[in-house]
Amino acid sequence: MTRTVGGAESTATRLRTMIADGDFAPGAQLSEERLSDQLGVSRNTLREAFRLLARDRLVEHVFNRGVFVRRLSASDVADLYAARRVLEEAAVRACTPSSPALAAAAAAVVDARRAAAADDWRAVGTADIRFHSELVRAVPSERIWGLMDGMLAEMRLAFLTTEDPAAFHAQFVDRNEAIVAALRAGDAAAASALLAAYLDDAEGTLRAAAAEDRQD
Repeated sequence: MTRTVGGAESTATRLRTMIADGDFAPGAQLSEERLSDQLGVSRNTLREAFRLLARDRLVEHVFNRGVFVRRLSASDVADLYAARRVLEEAAVRACTPSSPALAAAAAAVVDARRAAAADDWRAVGTADIRFHSELVRAVPSERIWGLMDGMLAEMRLAFLTTEDPAAFHAQFVDRNEAIVAALRAGDAAAASALLAAYLDDAEGTLRAAAAEDRQD
């Protein structure tokens, strides 16, 4: 039983990465037969992995049709950003210039710039997401970290509805760097204002994209 659960968790992680990387678009059906062969797992393991992904709101079961990658609505995006504001604002308040979380977030910005210079836009998006995940590590709570990572996994579904997800992330690299600079200077108020503007602009773009995606 333990091996089955472990296999399901490993399979869910692989599928989560595939979804995040855009291998499956929002609304795409996930074929049990094809994925069982592709991933080398039993259908029972795959079904348990689907249940784990459904718990994370990454897929949904449609009666008599199968399992599909979720398509977020504009209200889903608004809900996610409302939660992100709470968590990331708490991170800004908790962050100090010497915080390891800030150093890790700054490293993510460096990686994003390096990836942009190499025209590796998928890596830019991954580094941008990592920036926010690392920033929240300034809050000393593993429960908060897990909550943020789960939301960012769900956020990737919203990112995939944009015309160019990588370019969406690239436009925020400078703003991430500005947040890091403010926190390094010990100016939490400036960092908070920069973060709020960032999240407002990102939410507006993604809500519009989600609404348009739902109409297609």
